[in-house]
Amino acid sequence: MEERYRNTLIDYAYITIGSAITALSIAMFTNPAQIAPGGVSGIGTLLYHTLGIDVGLSILVLSLPIFLIGVKLFGKMYGLKSLIGTLLLSLFTSMWNIMFGYGGILDYSKDMSLWLSCLYGGVLSGFGMGLVMKGGSNTGGTDIIALIIARYTRITTGTCLMIVDALIIAASAFIFSIESALYAIVVVFIMSWVLDKVVLSMGTGYAKTIYIISDHLEEIGRFILDDLERSGTVLPAKGLYTNEERKMLMTVIPNQSISRLVRKVHELDQRAFLIIQDTHHVLGEGFTPIGRMVAEQKNDVTQE
Repeated sequence: MEERYRNTLIDYAYITIGSAITALSIAMFTNPAQIAPGGVSGIGTLLYHTLGIDVGLSILVLSLPIFLIGVKLFGKMYGLKSLIGTLLLSLFTSMWNIMFGYGGILDYSKDMSLWLSCLYGGVLSGFGMGLVMKGGSNTGGTDIIALIIARYTRITTGTCLMIVDALIIAASAFIFSIESALYAIVVVFIMSWVLDKVVLSMGTGYAKTIYIISDHLEEIGRFILDDLERSGTVLPAKGLYTNEERKMLMTVIPNQSISRLVRKVHELDQRAFLIIQDTHHVLGEGFTPIGRMVAEQKNDVTQE
């Protein structure tokens, strides 16, 4: 029980620190530079420079309805941790703006300042979001919209997220300038690269298939059922070299829960063997309903 509380504290520490760092990238670099690299924070940047609305307030007002829709559709997967991630990002963004002002720390009369904002804004945002995801949470907003679109279409979550962010960046081209939109694309590229390094290769899918071989499969399975609220399948396996009969656990886990599972497996068995693969389309309970895919396939056959 103490171990579980310790892991919970670690998760919330990741979420808090990650939210603070992500908010710092918005308040210090991207918003002052008029760069809107997608996401709710990008919309907040557009609203600040057009209507004067505080970016942190915009993040809160825009994210909460999206979060409630996510909870309704995806249940506990978007529970307390995701709400805390959303609230903390809004709070820290407003706090940094109050402490340092809305002009940032760079002199934007110099061209190099825009490039520095791209670099440090992208690095800090990617690092912060990666920490939040390692804590099993997210900062709300367009990632939930992407999951909703992916659930009701045949488009992958990564592609949906790219489309949503692209629309926001395109809007920044009309409101600010084409150059601003191009800078935003640079920020997205840097942010994605850094985030990939922090979280276990996020990929374009929204989940991972994990195969686990360990002497502690029962404890690992209990963690998956009770803490991650997921399930799995135990498969028979046989060692090629040892010819030994063993068992292997296969499970599908959303990206934001990967680090928690890996950490738990390492705690229970440092000699465990894991295979982690990108999973682009998952059908069944907790993911896309299989009936929807069957209906879509029937429609495709009818159209042909």
